[in-house]
This record gives sequence, structure tokens and C-alpha cells, in this order.
Amino acid sequence: MIKGYLHKILNKVNILSNKNTCYKNFQPFDLQYVASSNYTTGATVSAYFQNVIVYRCVNLIANSASHVPWYIKKKKQLTYERLLHHPILDLLQRPNYSVSGADFFSELIINKLLTGNAFILATGIKDMLPKELYLLNINDVEVQEQAGQVIGYRYPSNSNNFYRISNTHDKCPILHMKNYNPLSKKYGMSCLDPASMPITLYNQVVQWNYALLKNGARPSGALILKDSNSYLSEEQFERLRDQLLQKYTSSSNSGAPLLLEGGLDWKEMSINPKDMDFMESKNSAAREIALAFGVPPQLLGINGDNTYSNMQEARLALWEETLIPLLDRIADSLTMWFSKLFKENIIIDFDRDCISALTEKRENLWSKISTANFMTINEKRRIISLPPIDGGDKLI
Repeated sequence: MIKGYLHKILNKVNILSNKNTCYKNFQPFDLQYVASSNYTTGATVSAYFQNVIVYRCVNLIANSASHVPWYIKKKKQLTYERLLHHPILDLLQRPNYSVSGADFFSELIINKLLTGNAFILATGIKDMLPKELYLLNINDVEVQEQAGQVIGYRYPSNSNNFYRISNTHDKCPILHMKNYNPLSKKYGMSCLDPASMPITLYNQVVQWNYALLKNGARPSGALILKDSNSYLSEEQFERLRDQLLQKYTSSSNSGAPLLLEGGLDWKEMSINPKDMDFMESKNSAAREIALAFGVPPQLLGINGDNTYSNMQEARLALWEETLIPLLDRIADSLTMWFSKLFKENIIIDFDRDCISALTEKRENLWSKISTANFMTINEKRRIISLPPIDGGDKLI
């Protein structure tokens, strides 16, 4: 009998609270509902909008990496000479009339993190050098393949506009940057895929805490008739249920005393949220999300995480383990693409000397190089990307 009344009341509460999507598809302390998502574009947008850890990780990476200056080196005899002016450099600094270079690369990196893919379109007069660069909407590009090899891109995906990769020079006005995906050669894998379970768990814990607050953090329980042989009529049950929902739930009724009619007794039946250690579950899920993106949890302000002795070490780890490898891959892709478009032997790279987090490490390197008496001046200059000088090949 008690179980039946409790089941009825909980069902009514769930139906009512579904309007606010607080208890939808989630029962207290039952994690069988926490399942990974396939992360289509809609789910990707949802994860970015609704999960603060995902949002912070993505923006921390994008905002940090997008402001690093780019430079170009061109092969000259046996070495590469750094160029101060070049049309490619102009494109990287101002891709088109509507966005700056920092905004362009920020959006590119966000696309790559959330969807595993980023598409750049070079536009201009046919058979001439590109004049502008545009990032394409992921949903509007369809990768075409033949015999297991990518042969080009259809953009928009529902049109006849086909950009073929040249068989002779492998040249194409569309550059596709993608993360490695063991299941597909056409599309990259999102960083959200390995983090799908922690993201779902984090969201469910937040929703559960919100729902608990809306109900005054009042534990679930049962109203029990003291006389075990008595039953409530349907009219009595409906009146009692309405009173509970209207007067004793939601945060506005928090702490209101429960008025019971004769013969009724309140019996607490739920587990205290402390027993589930929700905060630790939430922090643990946040750490796993940060791990998937390569962000030290310490930089996100997660309580109890002191993997690194100080913030400087955490920032250095972010750059060395996540941002620099990411920028290296972008630079390599741009080098291959622009070398074919411009038919020049060039290298595109980013200026590591402008990264403040690497200052201390760079100063230590310079100090060691300057005192190395077994190296020539030009050998020392080569290590720090400086051109050779006349007479610098002799030991002093």
C-alpha cells in the first residue's frame, strides 16, 4: 500500500516537473539514464551551450591559440629566410573584410574541437592567387570519396558546386582540417566523443541539484496511514496530492511545516544527497571533461585539484601538451595547402617567442646556449631561429 501511494505521488511530481524539464528521464540515484550521446551537430551545440566545463575548455584553448602571430619562411639556398611581407601573411592577418585573423582562427579551432572538422575556402578570380579566406559551415560541406580516397568537396552540400582535388598537384580551393577518426576517412572525430559520458553525468548532476533546490531540498518520503487496514478514497488521495504539490514543493515553499491530517504520518525514505557525494561526482566529471580537451583542471578552478604546484606550471603544461601541438598541426596543413596554391616552397609557422607562458623556459634555454663554448655562433643562432652571420662558423 505504501509503495503504491509513493509511486503515484512521484509519478505526478515527474509529470508536473517535466514542464520545466527538471526530472525528465532521470530518477533519483539511478544512473542507468546516464548514457553517451552520438553527438550530432545539434548535440554538439547543446554540449557547448549547456555545459560550463565544455564551454570554458573550448574558449580557453581557442582564445589562447588564436592570438599567436604567424610568420612565413621561404627556402633560400640551404636555409629558410623569414619574410616580412607576403600575400599569404596578409591573408592570415586579415582573411576577409569581415573578420580579423584572431577571430578567424578562434572559430576554426572551436569548429575543430567541437566537430572534429574545419573547412576553409579560398576565393578570388579563377586561375589567380586567392584574395580571401572563409570558414565554411560544417553542415554545408559534403566530403566526396571514390574507391576509399577523398576526391573533393561539395559545397553547399545540396548543390552542384563541386571542388575537386587536382590529380596532378593535389590542389583544391577548400582545405579540410580534421582530427584523427579511426572510423572514418571523410570526417574527423570530435573531442566531445570520448567525453560524452562525463558530460552527460555532469549535466545530470547539475539538473538533479537544480530540481532538488526547486523542491526546497526536501527529501522524498511517504505519507503513511497509521491504521494499516485503512485506505484513502480517490477524492482524499487527489486532495492530498494537490496539497503536497502546491504548498510543500519548490524553493518558495522551502522550510514550510508539513500539516498532516489525523491518522497520517510522514516517513522519510530517500537517501541523503551527501551519501551520493554529488559535489565530488560533479568535480570528477569536470576533471574527465578537461582531460578530454587537454586542459589542466587547475586552470578551471575545480576544487581539490592540485596536479601542478602552481598556476604557472599548469599554463606551461597547457601550452606544451595541447596548444603547441594543435598549432603545429594547423601550421602544417596551411603550409601544404598554400604551397600548392601559390606554387612556392614556403613554411608557415607561429612565433613561439610571443607566448608569455614559455618565457621562463625560453630564458633558461638562451642562458644555456650562451655559455656553450663548444658551439659556433651560427649554431647557436640556428637553435633560436635566427639567420647565420658572416664569420659565425668558427669556434671562439
